[in-house]
Amino acid sequence: MLVDSHCHLDRIDLSGFNHSLDEALEAARAQGVTQFLCVAIDRENQAEVMKIANTHADVYASAGIHPLYTKGQNVDLDYLVELAKEPKVVAIGETGLDYYYAKETVEEQKSMFRIHVQAAVKSQIPLIIHTRDARQDTLEILKQEGADKVGGVLHCFTESLEMALEAMEMGFYVSFSGIVTFNNAKELREVARQIPDDRILVETDSPYLTPAPHRGKPNSPRHVADVARCLALLRNDDFESFSRKTTENYQRLFFKATS
Repeated sequence: MLVDSHCHLDRIDLSGFNHSLDEALEAARAQGVTQFLCVAIDRENQAEVMKIANTHADVYASAGIHPLYTKGQNVDLDYLVELAKEPKVVAIGETGLDYYYAKETVEEQKSMFRIHVQAAVKSQIPLIIHTRDARQDTLEILKQEGADKVGGVLHCFTESLEMALEAMEMGFYVSFSGIVTFNNAKELREVARQIPDDRILVETDSPYLTPAPHRGKPNSPRHVADVARCLALLRNDDFESFSRKTTENYQRLFFKATS
């Protein structure tokens, strides 16, 4: 019983699945994955994300603009609020701030981020947050815009325990991807050990960040089981027990996916 709480099904390499998304999803189901959250990154791919979600009963979608794609995106509050009304849209995002790759668009990112938080609060659904090298500004905007009213998840988490704790005070969850399995992820694994059982999620972020022992190969949702195994071992937990906890956390946060 697992959920891939963050994947990009419109972008995964299907060459190993006879170029069939159905086969890729079936391979994940064979590993115990019961649901997939397909995350939007810009207006261009939003329609494809919605198509995939509406075609598969166990796939849900988000609505949003990734911080690295904010430039030139004509997105306002009404656009996101309208998308949030779709039955299969369970979250706003991914949104947030990325100062590692895109310092030149900081102001655009901040403005877009605020709109996303406002849309989530107005729609009363959670946020999916991407944050990199922007801890202070990310937390500040979440607090200023009232993100605690809806909560959300810090996805693909690579930041400090202190940031995780501050976010959890606002009702956020913390999600770990294949990065936690990497040989150089010692500090991140220490953070992962300390996240409470009722606030941790697992994801692949596929097609990116393939976990060990599959490094160098394409990533897909079936590998969320490898992320969960690594985390269960780190936390001295049983795999089945840990998988159940993360699934229950997902269902609690993304409540539209179970209604």
